[in-house]
Amino acid sequence: MKEAGEKIAMITAYDFSFARLMDESGVDVILVGDSASNVMAGHETTVPITLDHMIYHAQTVVRGAKRSLVLVDLPFGSYQSNSDVALASAIRVMKESGGHAIKLEGGREVAESISRIVHAGIPVMGHLGLTPQSIYKFGTYGVRAKEKDEAEKLKEDALILQEAGCFGIVLEKIPASLAKEVSASIAIPTIGIGAGPHCDGQVLVMHDMLGINHEFKPRFLRTYLNLHEQITGAVQQYVADVRSGDFPNERESY
Repeated sequence: MKEAGEKIAMITAYDFSFARLMDESGVDVILVGDSASNVMAGHETTVPITLDHMIYHAQTVVRGAKRSLVLVDLPFGSYQSNSDVALASAIRVMKESGGHAIKLEGGREVAESISRIVHAGIPVMGHLGLTPQSIYKFGTYGVRAKEKDEAEKLKEDALILQEAGCFGIVLEKIPASLAKEVSASIAIPTIGIGAGPHCDGQVLVMHDMLGINHEFKPRFLRTYLNLHEQITGAVQQYVADVRSGDFPNERESY
């Protein structure tokens, strides 16, 4: 798709029903993101979610996706310690979930792990820029790589990830000009989130773009629905109908 100049549409999903909807809507890639830690489990960060949790979510998504590529995040703690642990985690995801590929965060420091995972026959997508699993190191969810040194490291890391065997790289919350430069410098596709229009594709968290997670309104997010308002309105009406005796009526009874 990158070679043909076609943009890649990626979106998250965490269960069977929404995965089926996303798949039927024509997305190219469904990301079973560790953002499940936030939107499904209510944690403040992505750090608490475990490999077992990610495998469970991936299993449900795979059952709902018939045509999309299913990409599964390796969660914090499942790959950082060494390449043996990283390979074992990736193998578990592939064998137990049925997913098609894995994604992990980091640059040069995870290159050996990526190489080993790829050589084992598992496709890997990288992730640079704002890497949420490192939030306690960054201390903020602000834009990354605005300074020259960090931007140069990111450009070097992109080339290193390509050399290690990644089939693509997520670029999160970096200047659009840097994302454009990186996208032009590598042969593999870039998928942006808060990285401007020049990436080869885009990804959003489903709960954010559908307006379920209504408190979260970063600059990069386009909200396509206001499901928070629509769902709460529908449920409030249901509660009112039950309490008034209007539901169920004769037509809705046997």
